[in-house]
Amino acid sequence: GDEWEESIDRSSTLVKECTLTPEQIVAKVKDAGVVGMGGACFPTHVKLSPPPGCKAECVIINAVECESYLTADHRLMLEKADEVLVGVSILMKAAKVTKGYIGIENNKPDAIKLMTEKAAQYPGIEVVPLQVKYPQGGEKQLIDAVIGRQVPAPPAIPINVGAVVQNVGTAFAVYEAVQKNKPLFERVVTVTGKSVKNPSNFLTRMGTPMSQLIDAAGGLPEDTGKVIGGGPMMGKALVNTEVPICKGSSGVLIMNDKEAARAEAQPCIRCAKCVSVCPMGLEPFLLATLSAHKDWERVEKEDVMSCIECGSCQFTCPSHRYLLDYIRLGKGTVGGIIRARNAKK
Repeated sequence: GDEWEESIDRSSTLVKECTLTPEQIVAKVKDAGVVGMGGACFPTHVKLSPPPGCKAECVIINAVECESYLTADHRLMLEKADEVLVGVSILMKAAKVTKGYIGIENNKPDAIKLMTEKAAQYPGIEVVPLQVKYPQGGEKQLIDAVIGRQVPAPPAIPINVGAVVQNVGTAFAVYEAVQKNKPLFERVVTVTGKSVKNPSNFLTRMGTPMSQLIDAAGGLPEDTGKVIGGGPMMGKALVNTEVPICKGSSGVLIMNDKEAARAEAQPCIRCAKCVSVCPMGLEPFLLATLSAHKDWERVEKEDVMSCIECGSCQFTCPSHRYLLDYIRLGKGTVGGIIRARNAKK
C-alpha cells in the first residue's frame, strides 16, 4: 500500500539548515537505516564514528560511477543536486570536518557543471573532476585520486589517512533522513542493456522484484543471455528475476547472448597483463592458481584480502582464465579463516 508515517516530510521544499549536533545526526542516520549505497552496504553511522586514535580530516563523496552501463548516481546528481549538497554538508558536520570533496569522472560534464555551480553556495565543498579510469570508484583509488594519499593494506581503512568516503546516493539518503525524517526505503536503480527496449532509471522501493523493473523498461529481450545484479564488471549473475531490490542494488543489466557468452579458458601464457592492470598491485594469476589448489595459507600470505574484486584481471586476460572466480573463492575462504582465528583470541 501507500501508507506514510505522518512524521515524514513529503514536500519538495529544500531544508538547508541543520541544527542538530554531530552526535544527533549520527543517531538519526543510524535509526533511518542509511548504509553505503555504492554496493557494499556498510552502515553509514559506523563510518561517521571513527575508532579511538583516528580523526577525520575530510569527507569524500564518491560520484564516480565508473561501472559502464550504470547511470543511477549521474541521474540523481542532475535531478537532486541541492539535496545531495545539503547531505554532504550534514555528513561534514557529523564527521566534524570543514572540507568536503565530490569526485566526478570527466565523462559526466553536465553533472560536473551543475554540481560546481551549486557547490559555490556551500562552504568547504569542492567538486573534483577526475580522469575516466576503471576502477576509480573503489574507496582506495578515489582517495588517492582526490587527496593523493594511499590507504595501507587491510586492516587499515580510509579513516587511517583522514578520509571518510560516502557514496553520492548515501549523501542524498542522509539529507532525507536528517532533514525529512525519511528512512531509507527507496533508491534510484538503472535498468539497461544493449537490447533493452526502454533503458531507464527508476526510483524503486526496497523489496520490489527486479522482474517488475524489467517489465517497466520494456520487458526481457528475446536475445537475453544473462541478467546481472549490478554492473558488468562487479555485478553478479542472477538465477531468476524475482530477486528483490535492496539498499545496494545500483542496477539491473540485461546482457544479450553474444555479450554473456564466456570463452573457454586456455593455459596461462605468462603475459602479466593481469598484474599490470590490478589496481591493488596484486598478482591475480598467482592468487587464482593458489585458490584453485586450496593453498589457503599461501593465499592469505599473498594478500588476497586486499583484492577489491573489480574484475580487471579477468577482463584483460587474453587466455580468458576465470581469475576473479577463483580469487573470490580464496578471499571468502581466507576471510572465514581470519574471523575464526580472531574469535579464538
